[in-house]
Order: sequence, then C-alpha cells, then structure tokens
Amino acid sequence: MTQTQDQPMPMTFRAAPPLSGNVTVPGDKSISHRSLMLSALAVGESRVEGLLEGEDVLATAAAMRAMGARIERDADGVWHIHGVGVGGLLQPDTALDMGNSGTSTRLLMGLLASHDLTATFTGDASLSKRPMARVTEPLAQMGASFTTSPGNRLPLTMKGACPAVPLDYELPVASAQVKSAILLAGLNTPGITRVVEPVPTRDHSERMLQGFGADLTVETQADGTRVITLVGEAELQPQQIVVPGDPSSAAFPMVAALIVPGSTVTIGNVGLNSTRAGLIDLLREMGGAIEVVNQRDVGGEPVGDLIITASALHGFEPDPARAPSMIDEYPVAFVAAALAHGRSVFRGLEELRVKESDRIATMAEGLRAIGARVEELEDGLIIEGTGGQLLPGGGPIATKLDHRIAMSFAIAGLMCHDGVTIDDMRPVATSFPTFMPLLRQLGAVA
Repeated sequence: MTQTQDQPMPMTFRAAPPLSGNVTVPGDKSISHRSLMLSALAVGESRVEGLLEGEDVLATAAAMRAMGARIERDADGVWHIHGVGVGGLLQPDTALDMGNSGTSTRLLMGLLASHDLTATFTGDASLSKRPMARVTEPLAQMGASFTTSPGNRLPLTMKGACPAVPLDYELPVASAQVKSAILLAGLNTPGITRVVEPVPTRDHSERMLQGFGADLTVETQADGTRVITLVGEAELQPQQIVVPGDPSSAAFPMVAALIVPGSTVTIGNVGLNSTRAGLIDLLREMGGAIEVVNQRDVGGEPVGDLIITASALHGFEPDPARAPSMIDEYPVAFVAAALAHGRSVFRGLEELRVKESDRIATMAEGLRAIGARVEELEDGLIIEGTGGQLLPGGGPIATKLDHRIAMSFAIAGLMCHDGVTIDDMRPVATSFPTFMPLLRQLGAVA
C-alpha cells in the first residue's frame, strides 16, 4: 500500500550492531530560520549555504516570499535572498501557514510587530496547541494587537504597529524565541529596545544581527544576567552565510554511538556555540567519550568535528540552570539516562511541557512502555538506568506529532530486545529529513 502524506508512517527500530562511520547532520535550524528572516530585511542579495531544508525552515522561506522577499535555491543548494529592507515587508495576501514550526511563528510575530500590516498565522494540529502568550504579551506592549484562538493559540491574527514603541523587557522565563521576537520587533522601532535575560539562552539572534550590521550590544553582568541593547530603525547589509550542522540533530547519532556497544562515530561540522553545547557537557559528565577536533570559526559561529566512542554511562543530576543550553536535547538525554548505570534526576524543565508536545509526560509514558523505570516530576524526570543492559522494548510509542520524541525513541530502539515501534515518523521531516539515511549509513537500520 502506498504511503500518503495524510497517513501515519509507523516504523520499528531494533537492536543494532556496533555503529561506525563519518556523517554530517543538516544545517542548524535556529540559524537557518534567522538567516532567511534577516536576509529578507537587508537591501541587496544574501547567499546562504548549508541551509536546513526541513519543513519548518521551508515554512519560514514561504512566509518571507509572501511578504515580498525574492528567495531562490540554485542547483548547488545555495540559497539567494533578495531583501526588501527593514520596514519594507508587504501585506501577505493569504494566511501564513507555519506547519509545525513554533520558531517560525514566534520570530515572525516579532518581525511583523513593528510593520504596518495585518497577518494571520495558522499551523498544524501540534502547533495549534502551543500557547503564544509569552510572545504576544511583550509585543502588545510595543503596540501590536492580537486576536487569538482560545488559550492564546493559533490560528491568530495580528496587526503590527508603525511606529512601534521601544521596550525595556526582563524575560520572566528563559526563552531564546521570546528574546529574539522582541529584538526583531526592535529593528523597525525608533529608539532603543532592551532585553534582559537572567539566564543566558542561545545567542544566534545577537550574533547574526551584529553580523548584518545592526547596532546591538551585549553586556554580561557579574551575576550572569545578560543585557541586550538594540538601536532601532536599523539598516541591514546583505551577507554570505554558511550554516553549521545542527547540534540538536547531532544529539541523536551522538547518543546512539554512546549507548550501542562497540560503536565509534564521527560527526562533522557541528555547531559548538556555548549556548547550545549543554548536551555534550552532560554526556561527558555521565562518562561519555566525546572528543572535539578541528575546531574553527565559520561565519561567527564556533564549529568542530565530534568523535564519539561507546561508553559505560553513569547516572547524573545536572544543574537545572543548564536547561536553556540543551532544552531541545533532553528527550534523547532521557534515553541515554535509561541505559546508564544508576539514577539520573532531571529538574527545572518546565519549558518542556509547552514544546511540540508535553515532552516530560510524553517521554515518561514512552519510556515506561519500553520497560524503563521512570518517575515523572512536575519539572522533570527521575530515571533508573539499566546499567547498559537492553530494555525490553515495545510500542507503538505515541509521539504526539513531535519530531524529537519520534527520533529519541528510534534511538532507544537500537538498545531494546524487541525493538521499538514508533506510531508516526512523518514529523521527523520538520527538522531532520536525512535522519533515516544517516542511520543506514551508520549501520543502525537495514
């Protein structure tokens, strides 16, 4: 029977022989989104190499085209973006379909908040369950107005303000998306927009805004608080961007190589931004052998190659302050903990409850279904590891249309007696369209 896009795509992953090979992962999703948006606001042509061509990033490209930017991909995979200038975005003719992309939605709301236009945002069933209040509230203080579905969810319609009101805002919860939305709104806002973050979050927006020529400064105070100041009515200059490999995607082959005995895997060209490298630090502290070689700087972002060797992991209780540096990698970190020696305790992860799914509850339910010993907390999980022994396995695992849940349990299946069946692998295309070919290249699946 032919699989159609509207049908679930179940798949079973089974215990694997030692993994080996040299692989690369798709371009960083966060940087890909931002490179399209800022290129669309520059005057002239920007070139982007290594762009992640997953569904989430393609939704961003479609939205920028709908608002006047000319975006083309050549046969060599290089993207050419002809921007319209800050303040030059046009009224879209139809609703902006964000698919599954929360990043696209929140950042674009910020971008449009200081433009004199009205836009409607729609998304798939998963995205439509995600609350947007933490973005709409500060943007409303800048003058934008919103009509949302119940619970501050999509579909929503927003009307931007021009001129918008500059904002001095302290983030109540660490969130790179909220920070970035406010900074993007500040680009076309007269005066100074300031964001204070008590805990550092991924800083791709700050790096890229500076690279495009925005007048942006970052001050780190003695207590670690970061104050980001942006002078509005910016003039952005076109750039040539090389997107490094996504550390959130590298997390899956990284954990697979650590937990499958006898494995040695090299992952090339991985972004090593310190605000994103929390998982590498965590896995090393659990006993994982991860070597970083060929470190270099590409387009203002640190990059390196990772050599990962199978290791006897031990349980660990990471500092909750680490959460922002690896928030998207916790699901697969839970899998590593389930195969480690001893107990792991993960706390301070309330943010995971408002991702594509409630990732705390969904991972707890799925791990129990394959035989792991898990206690669910309000803000995390307690996991008793098997000491490197195979889990029983089972399924089908309900992924709740969440790409990272699907990939995490695919990796878990490599260390299960009876394998793991995933209810639907389609969401993986949103961020990691080459996931299955990569696993085949490493010898993990037939």
